[in-house]
Amino acid sequence: MVMGFWCGIVAAVFLVFLGKWDLVVVEGFEFNGTDVSLLESLSYLESVYGVSAASPPAGVLMVPLTLVQGAAAKGAVCLDGTVPGYHLHRGFGSGANSWLIQLEGGGWCNNIRTCVYRKKTHRGSSNYFEKQIPFIGILSNNAGENPDFYNWNRVKVRYCDGASFAGDSENKAAGLQFRGQRIWQATMEDLMSKGMRNANQALLSGCSAGALASILHCDEFRELFPRRTKVKCLSDAGLFMDATDVSGGRTVRDFFHGVVSLQGVGRNLPRTCTNHLDPTSCFFPQNLISNIKTPLFILNAAYDAWQVQESLAPPKVDPRGNWVSCRKSIDKCSPQQIQFLQGFRNTMLNAVRGLSSYRQSGLFINSCFAHCQSERQDTWLGKPSPQIGNKAIAWAVGDWYFDRANIKAIDCPYPCDKTCHNLVFR
Repeated sequence: MVMGFWCGIVAAVFLVFLGKWDLVVVEGFEFNGTDVSLLESLSYLESVYGVSAASPPAGVLMVPLTLVQGAAAKGAVCLDGTVPGYHLHRGFGSGANSWLIQLEGGGWCNNIRTCVYRKKTHRGSSNYFEKQIPFIGILSNNAGENPDFYNWNRVKVRYCDGASFAGDSENKAAGLQFRGQRIWQATMEDLMSKGMRNANQALLSGCSAGALASILHCDEFRELFPRRTKVKCLSDAGLFMDATDVSGGRTVRDFFHGVVSLQGVGRNLPRTCTNHLDPTSCFFPQNLISNIKTPLFILNAAYDAWQVQESLAPPKVDPRGNWVSCRKSIDKCSPQQIQFLQGFRNTMLNAVRGLSSYRQSGLFINSCFAHCQSERQDTWLGKPSPQIGNKAIAWAVGDWYFDRANIKAIDCPYPCDKTCHNLVFR
């Protein structure tokens, strides 16, 4: 049974306060180094640090699922052939004609085995989608929790293709449809018919694999609207780096090569990149962001928890277990391991250096061990919440979107930031 390739997990997530540090403790997670683990660890991490699987607070807004009508006729289907879906909460008042589209994350699948496994989960079939999900963080309808976007039309687009809404292929023998690009197009067409075509403001956002999708589709999103519509894009935890792991290898490059090749992603990648780089390289945001014409905000933890766990120091490149403690908590890293992670941070900062000179771009790179900070209330705008220069993430994104300030927030290196909500795995 494919479930045997990774440890069954039941999460209990809670906050503990230790001095000035705010830690998100994740119970019951184990690493085992298989390719299904690589797929599931990101899906799991997003579930505990994002929206869909967290236990919703009392009174939180729950938004029902809508399936995309007519999607099957367009070939816009999930891995198992079911139709895709989204959750829409209508805007009101001054936000009635403003739209925020949030693309769900949840890892990728890079070979037939992992995709067959995935199609039997909510990451590959709408049969397993939650019928309703809580809208918190950037999706909240509470002005105190989400001051700039609370009354917009807010949409959570479900992720069921396994290639960041970018593939277009199939494997009939395995019963797999790789139709992420068609899902993107059909969903946007459906939302346009439901009023998005009349938007005077629009923001395309996403978390993790969904954040990578928001980068890949940013300029396409802009083209949906007339020039008078204000359109921008936000990537939260999507700056996946083509980095060297602790063994000197390229774990994520090898993984992404499988995703791109299997799912026919190459033909849908930006030509401004593929005209001089190979398709796998063009699946990495560092090779895309400088050519995106639409204003783009990069929100990322400099010590991104998933990238530390599955790109830089996954178990398969750490056979002696030297990184076990560091993978679970940045506070447990040795001085030498911190030095390695500082090198990764420097690589990330070099990747976004070009955006620093563009006023239309925004940056919020904090020195936290986290992953996805816009979808959880305590990190988006909580009491307290992560800050750079006394500014929380929600205010930074809002100030950038509405041109109230030029936001280029780069944190000092670990361990200087005492506002982080660092993940701790037990």
